[in-house]
Amino acid sequence: MIHSIELRRGYSLEIVIIAVGRMKERYLAEGIREYMKRLRPYVNLLIHEVADEHLQKGPAPGAELISKTREGRRLLEALPENAILVALDPEGEEWPSRELAARLNEWELQGRGRIAFAIGGELGLSEEVLVRADQVLSLSRMTFPYQIARLLLLEQIYRAFRINRGEPYHR
Repeated sequence: MIHSIELRRGYSLEIVIIAVGRMKERYLAEGIREYMKRLRPYVNLLIHEVADEHLQKGPAPGAELISKTREGRRLLEALPENAILVALDPEGEEWPSRELAARLNEWELQGRGRIAFAIGGELGLSEEVLVRADQVLSLSRMTFPYQIARLLLLEQIYRAFRINRGEPYHR
């Protein structure tokens, strides 16, 4: 399923969040809709969900790697052409909000019009996605359900645009 803000002309930046699995929790979906609404004045935003693999309890040896690889291929197939890929992974770099803002601003000034953020499913991201990524970002060293990562990422993107435009934000 694809969720998007109405694509508008005049923005020099498009952000695509490519995520494994459907958002099932209503409270998270409501939060995501709220941040998508808040981001309308700043950026074209698209959330593209790719199918997850359903693992049975006690999967056969190697089944998790096969599933993660399949999900990774779906993520890469959904990656827009010429996009900067930022993969979300617990082992990635941790950026303060101002660093994310600075990078988004830098990419926009460089004319790199498409930024894609990849969020894996319960198994994380495949090695193929991590190798393809231009940046690997960790939202935190804490462990979160992967569905919450979407909401956290949207909040940080919103905060980054507020920072870049000199608008107030909570510290």
